[in-house]
Parts: sequence; C-alpha cells; structure tokens
Amino acid sequence: MSRHDAYRLLARLDRWFRLDMPAARFGLHVLIVSAAGLVPALAVFIALSPGLAAHLASDATALMRFGRQILTNGVPVVLVVNFIGFVLFAARGRRGPVATLGVDLAARLAAFIGLHAVIYPASALWFDSFGGDPAQALRVVAPTLAAAAGFSNLSGVYLYATLLGAAPLAGAAALALAQGRGRMAQGLGAALARLPDRARGPVLLGGGVLVYVGVVAGLLTLIAGRLAV
Repeated sequence: MSRHDAYRLLARLDRWFRLDMPAARFGLHVLIVSAAGLVPALAVFIALSPGLAAHLASDATALMRFGRQILTNGVPVVLVVNFIGFVLFAARGRRGPVATLGVDLAARLAAFIGLHAVIYPASALWFDSFGGDPAQALRVVAPTLAAAAGFSNLSGVYLYATLLGAAPLAGAAALALAQGRGRMAQGLGAALARLPDRARGPVLLGGGVLVYVGVVAGLLTLIAGRLAV
C-alpha cells in the first residue's frame, strides 16, 4: 500500500460523483448506489426475521403493506441520505479522506434522524399510519431509531443501506490513517505487518467500514436515548 492509495480510492469515486456532472447522471448514480445498498440489506433482514418470508409469501395484504412501507419510507430515506452524502463528497474541496468521512458521518446521521421525524408524521396524515396521529408518530421515532441501530426493524435496513454507500469513504479514511504518522499509524502498521501482503489491503478497508458502521450505530443509539427522555 502506497501513501497515495487513499486519494486514488477517492479519485475513483469522483468518476461517479462530481458537481460538474449532469444532474440526471448524478441522480442515476445515486439511485444505483442506493439500490445496491438497499436490496442486500433488505434480503439479510428478511432472512434473519423468523417467519417473515413465509408470512409475506402467504398474505398478499401483508406483502402490499410491507412493500408500501419500503417505497414510501425506505426508498426516500436511502435516496436522500445518499444524495446528501455524495453532494458533500463532491464539494469536499481540499478536505482529506478523514475529514471527508467525518463530514459524511455527521451529515448522514443528521439526515437519517431528520427524515424519520418528517416521514413518520406524514405517514400518519397521508396513510393513516400510527392511528392517524402525527403526535403518536413522533413519539415512536426515538425507539425506532434505537432499534434501527441494532438492525431490528426496517429502519435498520434503511440505515445500513445508506452506510454501505459510504463504504469507499470509510475505506479511504482507514488507508489515510494507516499511511500517516503518529501512534495510530504505527499501531495499524504493526498489526497489518502480521498479515500476508495480499490480505492487508482488504482487512484494512473492511476494518475501516466496520468501525464507521459501529460509530454511527453507537451515536444513533445515544441520540435516540436522549430523544426518548
């Protein structure tokens, strides 16, 4: 791994997301990345939920409601959060990989929480969800966010689908930290030195993504706890 690998990774992402790119093409790329995150996250959730697949297959009404919730809640959340994240990435200027990831983390987390605070009351008004009570819809936002951090509900599917969109940024930040100076870089270098050469890059990239996901999940849990007070 050279010290330029982190910037090369960001340069590859630049090919997909630039401010001078036609809006339709930029939006198409956001849609592709969003679908690439949402479909596997949803598949894993269904596979991990006992009886859910069979229930949806045998009950057309339940399947329709499940699909409607994904289309009206999940797709807008994933698209908007990814759009915000990639616009900020494209507008990063001279920010390095670590700073870029920090901005991305804050923006995605704020957007995810804010969208739930908007979509839930809207669903109560438009689709009679939550008994048609917007106030009740707002009251369930905090526990919903806490459960999402643990991948225990559909909001968790949307959360982790959006975090998959930030995987290249997390990987680039991990590369930058490992190639920098200081104790953290030395510690990462010592740990990676124990691995075969071919495994070092994938392990570092994967570790960066896992740390990013863990930090977001931890922060969301803390924020949800504060909102529930």
